[in-house]
Order: sequence, then C-alpha cells, then structure tokens
Amino acid sequence: MYQVYPRSFQDSNGDGIGDLPGILTRLDYIVSLGVDAVWINPVCLSAGKDVGYDIIDFRQVQPEYGTMEDMDRLIAAVHCKGLRLIMDMVLNHTSNRHEWFQQASSSRDNPYYGYYIWWPVENGQPPARCGFFDPSGSAWTYNAPTRSWYLHYFAPEQPDLNWDLPEVRSRLYDILRFWLEKGIDGLRFDALTYISKDRSFPAITPGILKEKYNGDWGHYYAAGPHLHEYLREMHREVLAPYNVLSIAEAAGVGADEALSFVAEDRKEIDLLYPFEAIGIGYLPDSFKTPDPAGYSRGAWKEVYSRWSKVFDTEGWGALYLGNHDQPRMVSRWGEDKDPFRQPSSKLLFTFLLTMRGTPFLYNGDEFGMTNIRFTSIEDYQDVETHGRFEQLQKDGGDTAAFLTDQQLAGRDNGRTPMQWSDAPGAGFTTGDPWLKINPDHTRINRESEEKDPSSVLHFVRMLIRLRRSHPALVYGDYTLMSGNDSPVHAYMRSHRGSVLAILLNLSSEKQFFASILSAPSQGDILVDNYPGFQWSREGILLQPWQALVFACGTPSKA
Repeated sequence: MYQVYPRSFQDSNGDGIGDLPGILTRLDYIVSLGVDAVWINPVCLSAGKDVGYDIIDFRQVQPEYGTMEDMDRLIAAVHCKGLRLIMDMVLNHTSNRHEWFQQASSSRDNPYYGYYIWWPVENGQPPARCGFFDPSGSAWTYNAPTRSWYLHYFAPEQPDLNWDLPEVRSRLYDILRFWLEKGIDGLRFDALTYISKDRSFPAITPGILKEKYNGDWGHYYAAGPHLHEYLREMHREVLAPYNVLSIAEAAGVGADEALSFVAEDRKEIDLLYPFEAIGIGYLPDSFKTPDPAGYSRGAWKEVYSRWSKVFDTEGWGALYLGNHDQPRMVSRWGEDKDPFRQPSSKLLFTFLLTMRGTPFLYNGDEFGMTNIRFTSIEDYQDVETHGRFEQLQKDGGDTAAFLTDQQLAGRDNGRTPMQWSDAPGAGFTTGDPWLKINPDHTRINRESEEKDPSSVLHFVRMLIRLRRSHPALVYGDYTLMSGNDSPVHAYMRSHRGSVLAILLNLSSEKQFFASILSAPSQGDILVDNYPGFQWSREGILLQPWQALVFACGTPSKA
C-alpha cells in the first residue's frame, strides 16, 4: 500500500494545496515503486478543522482538491495503471457544519437530534470523558438551543454519531455504496473501533482507567458494547456484496483482541491497522511525546513479535512506521542527520518489507524525508498540536517544552509537502504552500534520489521486488533470533524450505551479533545497506544501522 496525503502530494494549479489532478500527474511515479494499491486520505467536503476528517458532505469533493469529475478520472486512471484505490472514510463523527448536526443542534424535537449523542442538563454534569483535540480536554460541549451537551471524542467541531440509531447506520451504508458504485476498491475506516458507545455512561475514574484500560482512553473507547455487532452488519450489508478490501484503524485494540476483528469466520474487517507498536517510547504522562532517551529496542522486538504471532494461522494485519498522524519515519525511529539518515531509512524499510503483514508506505518516506521541527506555534496547522498548546496556556503549563517535544512528535512533521525537486516550491507547487516546505528539500528530493543508484528510493524499489520474489517474506513463519536486551533485531522468515535471515542493527554503534547461522556466501546476500560485512566463526559485526537479508539453510548446531 502507498499512502498519499492529497493536501501535500502535488499541487496542479498553484494555490499551494495538493489536489486530485496533481495525484493524476504522479501516477506513473507511484507505479514505478511497484506497489499494489494507493490509499488516499479523505477528499470529501470538509470544514478543514482536522484536514478532511471533519466531513460536511460525504457525497461532495472538497473544492480545493478538485471536482467529482476529477475523482472519477483518478479512479479510472488508477485502474488503467493496474493499481487499486483505497478511500479513507470517516464514520465515527461528522463536522458540526454537516446538515445533520445543524438540524440536530437546533432543537431536541428535531428528528436529527437522535443522530448524535447528548447529555441533557436535567441529568446534571456529564460524566468525564476525554476529548483528544479539545483544548479543555473534555469530550463534551454544551449546546444552548437543546440545553444539552454533545459528545465528541475528538475536537468540538467533530460531534460523534449515534450508531445505536438504525437510521444512522443505514444512511452511512448508503454513503459507502455511493463510493463503491464509483469503483473504489477498498475502504480505510478512520477511528472505526470508537463507533459503539456505552450509553449507560459509567463513571470512568483515573483509577478505573489505569486498572482496566492501561490508563488509555483509547482502550475504553474501543470497548463499546455493540462494536462487533455493527461491524458484522456493515460487512453483511455493504462490504461482502461489493467484495472490497476493508481496513480498520484500530486504536485501543490489543494483540489479544485482533482476531475478533479479522479472523475470516468473524466476517467483519480484512485488515487491522494497529496502534500498539507505533506508540512504543511515548511517555505515559505526557501528550504523545516520545521518550527523549529513545524508544526501547526490547519493546520494539517484543511488540512486533507478539503481533506477528497473532497471524500465524489466520487473520491478517497491517505494518507501518509512518503516516499522516505520525512524525517522519526516519526522525521517529532512525537518525535523520548525516551520516545515518540514509542507512537508518534503508534499515527501517528493510524491516517494513520483510515482516508479516501488509506494508504501508507513507509518501515521502521513500526519499528519507525528515521532520521539519517548527519552533513557533504559528507554523503548525494541526488541530491536535493547537489544542494541546491552548490547554497548556490555560493551565499555565510549559509551552516552550511542549513545542520542543512537538519537533519530534508533532503530526505536521509528516504532513509537509512532498519534496519532488530542489526548486523553491520543491516541485510541489508554484505558489505559497499551505504548510511550510522543509528547507532540506534542496538535498532530499525525488529528483536527486532518482539520479543516485545508492539512494533510499532505489533501495525501496529493490526491497519491493525482493518481497514479491520471495514468498517467505509474505507467508513465511517468523522466528526471533535475538534477545530483547540486544540492539540487534534478528529474525528468520521460512516457507516451504526457503529460509531468509534478517539482521537489523537498531543503533548508531557497531554491534556484534553472535549468530548460530552459518556465514552466508556472497551470492546468498540479498540485502545489505553497507558495502560489505564482517563475519567470523563467532558471528557478525554489524555497522551502525546496518540491515542484512540473506538466504540460508537451517540453523547450525555450532
């Protein structure tokens, strides 16, 4: 899967905003990567508070992105190129400017009032719930005309829909059919695990949250009483008849729950897009701030090994190291400064394309794009960053420290425009970009990557070809060969007599790996992001951020 963030991918008309005609002009490039499908973030008419995830009209295209005719042309062109198109769909909530909510918020007697979730004033203050993007931190906002609070797990401008009302579900399914009739090949559902709410609204104290839900509101929100019932209904009513791919953004879902969504006999969802691994190293008492000491390599191996085990015999998962909600892959997990930016980028892609699960590549990571590291709140466009900043201002918190944290963790780091060339607009636009372009585009860009045979881009293409030519990398068993205390992540993938070993040095220091594998011959080396390796009878000395993949027999007893 190749994820395209439309707003930052390619601007075709000079307004500084990426658009659908822009994506069309870059389809040959996407094909050149060797991917199977393109996932595009929401392009429906949106209020723009959360850049497409606050939809006003599900059946209209955001004018900044183009027209419905442009969308039709994109669908046809993607198919003509032999690709599939996956559309991002938001069904947990709408914009507060959606006609349904405009009606609902006018009066309790309005028929649309039941489309959303309310807490009337006669019941007293609503129970504490977390609003992830709300500056107050609350998931309730008061609405005077109805004398009630409405629920929003995200920003106040994103009121949650009431899935318990059959009419709401029916209308949402009609929206999905509208797009599937146009030829969309799959749907990626945003915040899908949050759609079912416990309408008894039990008190969730800090103690209960910590004891039952790992201190994470997401775990509570994903435990709605009718979640699986509604997913099976959606599968039966929409997904199965159209035979399309379905992907669930599965916040709050642990490995022990994964098969309840994706096992074939469940008839719910095809692919799970999990959160546990992407959260490694984030401090529990802060707001999405990675541990400044770096993420735990032991946790990395434990989590990914555990999730791989889940899909040993049934179900399937998704793998990703970056997306529109995360900082840049190499800045988050590798080292984005020379001399290690390229080798660590290559290592991370080696991991991504040799593990079990469908790999998702986020646009720009294949160039080794890095965090822009804004220093001023005015440079950020993201609702999450602004919401937390306003909350800290109100509470007298340390906003300077928060801005420093956001240089690593902020979502806008992953949303800066694509760096196609070293031109002033990075080949993305001839106008003023909606979000600042990273100054390092003069040296990190597609144009220079194409000219350099040793670039990250060429390395990614090679890895995709390798994955296609070795079924063990897709279907093979996974066996961990290194302990959690080692910076080396070593594992084997084996399938029908084919055994591949993968050695990854997740550090900027040389590491010795005492291997039970026989030294490979030069012809057995399939991937090496350094020119050569040092192997002795005792094992191998790995260079900083070195990635090795080689064909081998069964482990020796030595």
